[in-house]
Amino acid sequence: MSIGALDATSAYGKVAGLGSALSKPTAKTEGSGFGAMVEDLVTGTADQMRTAEHASAQQVAGKGDLIDVVTAIGAAETALDTMVAVRDRVVSAYTDIMRMQI
Repeated sequence: MSIGALDATSAYGKVAGLGSALSKPTAKTEGSGFGAMVEDLVTGTADQMRTAEHASAQQVAGKGDLIDVVTAIGAAETALDTMVAVRDRVVSAYTDIMRMQI
């Protein structure tokens, strides 16, 4: 069974549409604390990933520009690397706190 490029782009479109509906928060957290910063980081990363997927789908369909695809993928990769680095630092801080003696 062969999957065509248009089938793949329509599948990504369906997933991206479903993902955007599920990822929108129902209540915005107020304040500028750490939780709000993490929420903004995750939301921004998800937006960058959706933008890159949309640009890729447009390119596959023959309607996009390759420069836009490369730029969008680079921005998404940078955002994801930043989010992973923050996660690693948080996990490291948590393990350091758990190792402290009371």
